[in-house]
Amino acid sequence: MTGDGPHVVVRPPDEHGGRRVHVDGRSVGIALGPADVLEFLRRAGIDPDEAAPYGEGLIDWQGGGPAEWGRP
Repeated sequence: MTGDGPHVVVRPPDEHGGRRVHVDGRSVGIALGPADVLEFLRRAGIDPDEAAPYGEGLIDWQGGGPAEWGRP
């Protein structure tokens, strides 16, 4: 991640399959898929087009990449 933009972290899937999303250290919701992540970014004032398709370079995907959803 570069230090130029917001710091976005998508945590590993929880026991229900959701992934908590943080923007600049603040939790913005639990995503159940990539579309949810993009919506949370939009609500945080980040252009979702900059994150498409999977936020490579913008998002720190922890516990698996953007294809990892569901229970661990």
